[in-house]
Amino acid sequence: MRLLLLSNSTNHASGYLEHAIETVTGFLAGARLTFVPYALANRDAYTAKVAGALEPHGVEVRGIHTAGDPVAAVAEAEAVFVGGGNTFRLLDTLQRLGLLDTLRRRAREGMPYMGASAGTNIAGPTIRTTNDMPIVEPTSFEALGLVPFQLNPHYLDADPDSTHRGETREQRLTEFLEENDVPVLGLREGTWLAVDDDAARIDGTAVSATAPGPAIVFSRAAGRREVSGDLSDLFTEARSGLGS
Repeated sequence: MRLLLLSNSTNHASGYLEHAIETVTGFLAGARLTFVPYALANRDAYTAKVAGALEPHGVEVRGIHTAGDPVAAVAEAEAVFVGGGNTFRLLDTLQRLGLLDTLRRRAREGMPYMGASAGTNIAGPTIRTTNDMPIVEPTSFEALGLVPFQLNPHYLDADPDSTHRGETREQRLTEFLEENDVPVLGLREGTWLAVDDDAARIDGTAVSATAPGPAIVFSRAAGRREVSGDLSDLFTEARSGLGS
């Protein structure tokens, strides 16, 4: 597998994919890109935005929503990018169109798969660690399972000076672990996870100047720990149950 899983597509005061453009274009390596815009309602405008960011760098972009047979489009794709938006809407659409199995198979066969935000969420076993509101109801929360651990893009550290008394992101993920025995990788804004089979690496730079590092892992046994660089051991941990 070759995966590029971005926490976010746009940094503050930056253009779309600008903060990761060298990594993105290197990952795609000139492949014709099939873009999946189902996480947003205006699919034409979303595809045009992606094309505007990537085509000047030599990446041809086609929105899958324009294909007469979207399953065949994925089966024949050179590379796929699943964009961000609402994770529930994205998963629901992929389920209704019968795309999950083909997308999973192609990614596992080595087709480059790139995700951002919601597109990163669905690379995990389920979408139970998304931050999004359930504006639609998928038939299940089961996702692609390309990595054996849960993903939480846009991970946000609690502001110690905030007067907000609602649950923090860490508290919500702790609640998840009370009910689900699988590690969770929280990716801060500006960072991404690059996967080459079972070799995985955290790259990018967290936008927040006060963030301790690019990413954080939560597990039942080990609690929370800051991570950076090589993250290949998280595959072993998730599969062996050491995160329980």
